[in-house]
Amino acid sequence: MLRPIPHNERLADVRYDIRGPLHARALELEQQGKSIVRLNIGNPGRFGFEAPAHVREAIARHLKDSEAYCHQGGLTEAREAIAEVMHARGVHEVGVPQVFIGNGVSELIDLSLRGLLNPGDEVLVPAPDYPLWTAAVILNDGQPVHYPCPPERLGLPDPAEIERLIGPRTRAIVVINPNNPNGAVYPKPLLEAIARLAEKHRLVVFSDEIYEGLLYEGAQFHALAPLVRESLCITMSGLSKMHRACGYRVGWMVASGRIQAARDYLKSLDLLAALRLCSNVQGQWAIPAALRGPDTHSALCRPGGRLYETRAALLRAVARSRHLRVVAPMGAMYGFVGVDTRALPGFDDQQFAYELLDQRQILIVPGSSFNVAYRDHFRITLLPEAALMERVIDQIDDFIGALVQRATPRVA
Repeated sequence: MLRPIPHNERLADVRYDIRGPLHARALELEQQGKSIVRLNIGNPGRFGFEAPAHVREAIARHLKDSEAYCHQGGLTEAREAIAEVMHARGVHEVGVPQVFIGNGVSELIDLSLRGLLNPGDEVLVPAPDYPLWTAAVILNDGQPVHYPCPPERLGLPDPAEIERLIGPRTRAIVVINPNNPNGAVYPKPLLEAIARLAEKHRLVVFSDEIYEGLLYEGAQFHALAPLVRESLCITMSGLSKMHRACGYRVGWMVASGRIQAARDYLKSLDLLAALRLCSNVQGQWAIPAALRGPDTHSALCRPGGRLYETRAALLRAVARSRHLRVVAPMGAMYGFVGVDTRALPGFDDQQFAYELLDQRQILIVPGSSFNVAYRDHFRITLLPEAALMERVIDQIDDFIGALVQRATPRVA
């Protein structure tokens, strides 16, 4: 017999259900000729959104200039445009050397944690989180420690709870604002409290701001970098969401705050960036055009805009449902929907997602995939048309009703 090839045992603790077994099951059903309503992933191009013309044209103009490797940190022109954004926020210590461009924020999450963590180091991560953060901590020999952001607090954390989780091995705190999956937008006083905690305990702050411009109903985004002065702040953003250019794989991270105290860490980031040579050059030409060009995303989030109307449809459908609830997302492009499980003993969000997919051909992401302890939520994207969203929520509510009926004992 052939001896099985071993694998990295740390992967046993890693989950990414957004493209995991449920996604594979959806592909099987499609191969059987079934049509799947895919609500599992925030991929604008699959729902008819397009990157802005001026962003696309910038890449086309520079195709000939994209045939060689660039600096490991990225194109100078692109890094200068990113630094300009930070300067406009009052973060004047940022220059080109503090900007790193990657193949999406996903690559940079991994790279930034690899440069920081030693075995056993802890990172504070929100619950719910974008699961790549938890996965990347684990895969880089760290230990994720989740701080709760429950629906009862509109998806926001409590700084006092966060501080109680800080120990001698805590190295960093992750903030996802606006949050994926729950759509919470952090008020400035909360961000200031988190910044003071980080400074008090000498924690690196990772601020994931990829959805910074997708805001609803007057919500205001506040960047963390201007608030973190006595510690190191790593700000992450990119073109995938606001500029609807997921496939370009363009993200960036910016170091600010106590840069001099972080010289060795920044050298490690430069080394890790050099080891992968550089990120794709074509997509980087889109950065100056995107950051200096017209705002094409805010209108999507106002009345009449595609995301606004789909969000409104979600809220209407949930309000009239018998079995669902949701905290209105104030940012990003998702709804984190709760299920009333009082009549469903033993309800499990993973099993529910499989049954919904098999019986109604609707693909969602179980809430526990986002590293929360409760198992009565699921995430859906707001990218479909409003009419489809309303129909799907009605269908999910009807499906839960059937489960309740099946679970209710019959009276003789």
